[in-house]
Amino acid sequence: MARRQGAAAADVLSAPQEQATLPGESLARMSSGEQVRLYVRRLIFDGVLKQGQRVPQDAIAQALGVSRIPVREALIALEREGWTTIIPHRGAFVNALDEPSVRDHYELYGLFYGFGVRRAVERKGTDLAEPLRVLQQQIAETTDPEVLHRLTLAFHRTVIDAAQSPRLRTMLRQMTDIVPGNFFALVPDADEVEREGVAAIVTAIERGYPELAEREYATMLRRQGDLVVELFRARGMFDADDAEDGSAPTA
Repeated sequence: MARRQGAAAADVLSAPQEQATLPGESLARMSSGEQVRLYVRRLIFDGVLKQGQRVPQDAIAQALGVSRIPVREALIALEREGWTTIIPHRGAFVNALDEPSVRDHYELYGLFYGFGVRRAVERKGTDLAEPLRVLQQQIAETTDPEVLHRLTLAFHRTVIDAAQSPRLRTMLRQMTDIVPGNFFALVPDADEVEREGVAAIVTAIERGYPELAEREYATMLRRQGDLVVELFRARGMFDADDAEDGSAPTA
């Protein structure tokens, strides 16, 4: 077991640090705890850390050049997000992912953004369609995943700003995307689903149908969830048999 845990620590040390960054962000601009959080999520996504495996805190601290304090802070945040479980006197362990949880995640996104667009149309009417159509056309034209990522964030942000719902903002801030990085660079066919989805949403807004815009948002995010499930299945991220010795005990 010691040899396996030592090998895991070596894998962490050899993993490229830039994988932890998100589009438009740099490690230098993030807090140490945020660096570690994104880094660990990416290690799980890339299969360096597997289900049931103890997170090698010292190796991660050394890899990122930080102390143990931000590592502990990050693991607490990751536990809140469902990525890890902290067991007193034993350490933090990677949680198993399951297909229903991934699907639920994107269903919830659909509910939140669907509510947001319905509220936005109720407040702004068809005028909301004008700035969204500009973004939708840019989304349709770009083939660059980085640009697509920024445009998509701008589209969602425009909808949520127009909804004028502080409560909705709070709920969305509490959700962290399951895919740690540029969604469109990592998830096959996600770009096409996004293009079709935002086009349908804008058309519904232009026609003054808030309920239809709400349904189109939910449909788009459900389809994105389907793609993430396919990706995770292909990566073996749903396979509980990958767990190694040193895993968290089961009830």
